[in-house]
Amino acid sequence: MNQTNHAGRPPIRYRLRRRIQRHRRLIACLLLSAAAGVAVEAAVGEDYATTTVVSAAHDLPVGKVLSDADVALIDLPEQAMGGPAYQDRSQVVGQQLAAPLSQGSPIPPTALVGDGLLTGTAPGTVAVPIRPADPATVQLLAPGQIVDVILSTGNGYDVASESTVLARSVPVVWAAPGGSGGTWPGADDDAGLVVVAAGAEEAAALAGASSSGDVHLVLRTAP
Repeated sequence: MNQTNHAGRPPIRYRLRRRIQRHRRLIACLLLSAAAGVAVEAAVGEDYATTTVVSAAHDLPVGKVLSDADVALIDLPEQAMGGPAYQDRSQVVGQQLAAPLSQGSPIPPTALVGDGLLTGTAPGTVAVPIRPADPATVQLLAPGQIVDVILSTGNGYDVASESTVLARSVPVVWAAPGGSGGTWPGADDDAGLVVVAAGAEEAAALAGASSSGDVHLVLRTAP
């Protein structure tokens, strides 16, 4: 039995139901859009704790000695911090980069030539600078590369040649970019300079090795 009003038309609730059924997909899309808008507004409106850190003001190459124009202060959510970072420009200006950094990247201690390069190493490990006899060797190296350090003495003629392994399987923590770079304390030129992480006994053998003969680096796979 059809339900109609006195004018012969269905009641309003039936006409409304038919319209809803006819446009149910459109209504569903509108409801989803509204729900998404509410979620975005809630997320944007939520306050996150931030930390001010020193970052790269532009793309920086390895070996770069940082100036005030190379760094900037940015605010990062604490949840986005992957580890320790500097919070004062003066802590990094004048320091040399041990790795390249992209614009906006926070500057961690491990990115600078110095004690930060030894982060995570065994207690007593020291950073030892050495100069291979062939400076071109440095172009084959990158931080993390494992090497043996060998000292060759004599010339094979009037003095017999002799080779001694000074250190085995030590990691490179820094190498002069392209065979040259900025300044290293106590050296006028970084050309051919390599820094390895070594134990106390190995460090004693490596110190001054270049003045005793020719130092060679043999690349190894990670142990």
